Amino acid sequence: MTLFSQQEEFIKPQDRMAAGYMPLVGHLEELRRRLIRIIIALAGGSVGCYLFIDQIMAWLTAPAGKLYYLSPAEAFFSYCKVACITGLLVTLPWVLYEVWAFLLPALTATERFALRLLVPSSALLFYLGLGFAYKWVLPAAMHFFGSFAGTDLQPMFSLGQYVSFVLSLVVPFGLVFEMPLFMLVLASLNIISSRRLATWRKFMVVLAFIAGGIISPTPDILGQVLLAVPIILLYETSLAIIRWVLHK
Repeated sequence: MTLFSQQEEFIKPQDRMAAGYMPLVGHLEELRRRLIRIIIALAGGSVGCYLFIDQIMAWLTAPAGKLYYLSPAEAFFSYCKVACITGLLVTLPWVLYEVWAFLLPALTATERFALRLLVPSSALLFYLGLGFAYKWVLPAAMHFFGSFAGTDLQPMFSLGQYVSFVLSLVVPFGLVFEMPLFMLVLASLNIISSRRLATWRKFMVVLAFIAGGIISPTPDILGQVLLAVPIILLYETSLAIIRWVLHK
């Protein structure tokens, strides 16, 4: 993309946009507009989610049962935190679109086609990772930690601590589910190949269980397996796509 040229002052602004380039000031102005739209979307999404915060909190805290707040402002700030994060998740496709639209003029036709696939796919995989963690991993974690309760020991989970725990659990799963896209990009750049991935398979299995032991909130084998198995399946899926679709 050309930012400056000697004949730039003689070119009409619409012609510059059509040619795929603009001055540096134009790029900064475009970036400012995109950031404002992203901020407005995030603010609107957060406010909209706060209107349904009772339903969202009921759904979020269902695996934990009854919760408590230990300071006067803990419940309020926890509600605001959940509303902001939920607003980000709701508006994530729009945020990714704004980023993609800003980069679009600098990309080739092939790169534009790839981004049209990668942007929605990345959001979908992230949602799938969050859903998997909430549906399967979070109940297992809560069951494990609740198993220490007895006649002389009763759990009293704090709302703020529970929200932080859920975020530290589900967000890594959302990122882990981005593995296929990351590997496809590396394969497209000829950095990795299906043959090389096949030779790394046994090391990947070991690393998957190590990652499961580190990221999982439960120290038992179940937590390791619940994270390691998706990593291995995603790795094998990526290998198959690279081999049979990209032919690399």
